[in-house]
Amino acid sequence: MDSAKYLAAIDALCARDLTAADGESGAYRSGPGYRIESLEVSHGTRDADAAPRMAVVGDFYALKSRIGQELDDRWGRQQRPWGMGTLKLRLDRGEEIPEPWFTTSIVTDDLDLWQPPGSDRWIALGVGYRDEADEVHVLAVASDVDPV
Repeated sequence: MDSAKYLAAIDALCARDLTAADGESGAYRSGPGYRIESLEVSHGTRDADAAPRMAVVGDFYALKSRIGQELDDRWGRQQRPWGMGTLKLRLDRGEEIPEPWFTTSIVTDDLDLWQPPGSDRWIALGVGYRDEADEVHVLAVASDVDPV
């Protein structure tokens, strides 16, 4: 897997205008102030048995780690991985969680977060696999909305 293409996609997210949702393809989900893109997607894991699907999830976590190391090298050490457990509890209590953090709290267990130097934008990486009706994804998030 060529990490240059993933870094180019993240660079494009860093530069992208996020003021409005666009209908452009390639977005996992987007809206005003954020965009979630799938950097890599599995094929055929929707209806797979749990063991093969979890093997793919492990591979995607390894890919996320490799991309994350390159972002650490570029922007400095990231913040600690951000677990989604607290957001899930807040959702269960009826709190409103803004996008993209609502979606990522449902499809991922954790995110790696960066705020590139000189930027107000947040960049996050996660592995989306919790929706068994969907493929496994390495997700890149760009957001002007602070993590909650």
